[in-house]
Amino acid sequence: MNLRSLLLGKALRSDEHEAQKIGPLAGIPVLGLDALASASYGPEAALTVLLPLGMLAPRYIVPLSAVVIGLLVIVYFSYRQTIAAYPDGGGSYSVASQNLGAKPGLLAASALALDYILNVAVAISAGVGAIISAVPALQPYTLPLCLALLALLTLANLRGIRESGVLFMVPTYLFVGMLGLTVVVGVVRVFLSHGSPVPVRPPPALPTVTGT
Repeated sequence: MNLRSLLLGKALRSDEHEAQKIGPLAGIPVLGLDALASASYGPEAALTVLLPLGMLAPRYIVPLSAVVIGLLVIVYFSYRQTIAAYPDGGGSYSVASQNLGAKPGLLAASALALDYILNVAVAISAGVGAIISAVPALQPYTLPLCLALLALLTLANLRGIRESGVLFMVPTYLFVGMLGLTVVVGVVRVFLSHGSPVPVRPPPALPTVTGT
């Protein structure tokens, strides 16, 4: 067995691709990882953009959240229509090409390719940023960590849908569990504090530096 077969697995013939089926447990990490990943770094990214507004930022959180929820509702119903019309599968390129023509199909495919690239870049940078915030000693290795995760994701996807689904199952369901636990803990704390925020003790003042 050569190195390529060891890393990428056995090469499949064109007629063998139909047999590559996955169940619901592995299908959620494969097909829903994009939306789940957006839930991890999306709120932080929105709050980061609002930081320059200072005390005015909280008043824009609800309108922005409403816009995002509205967009998700539109995507949900459009996906339901697409699945009903193409039960055997059909991506953005196939749907746009058959209904709107070749050029809109190419436009949809190009937008999807750019979305994949940007999603991977933002997700990896956000993930490495979270790791570094937990282990600050790794900050000098930010770029190597990003490249290592990129290589791991590339290798997992090149091995095929089934292998990548199995690989991503553990972190995906662990993230969903931690996200649900965070929501539950937050709701419990709201009830325990009777809706009032818990006061935060300010950090100690820095020592005064005098010039000589």
